[in-house]
Amino acid sequence: MLSNIGVPGLILILVLALIIFGPKKLPEIGRAMGQTLREFKKSTRELTSDVMDDLEEEKKKAAK
Repeated sequence: MLSNIGVPGLILILVLALIIFGPKKLPEIGRAMGQTLREFKKSTRELTSDVMDDLEEEKKKAAK
């Protein structure tokens, strides 16, 4: 869905965000969104590694 936006759509979204939030709040919002995405990626990586570790332990138990 987001791949259909294109450059004109992104410019429109940025202009609307600038109008709604103002130039002072926009960097704060961007920083908060960046931190949120970083935490989400970190949690996803940890969850994936936990699941993979569990699968490897099950394989080792099954091989014995």
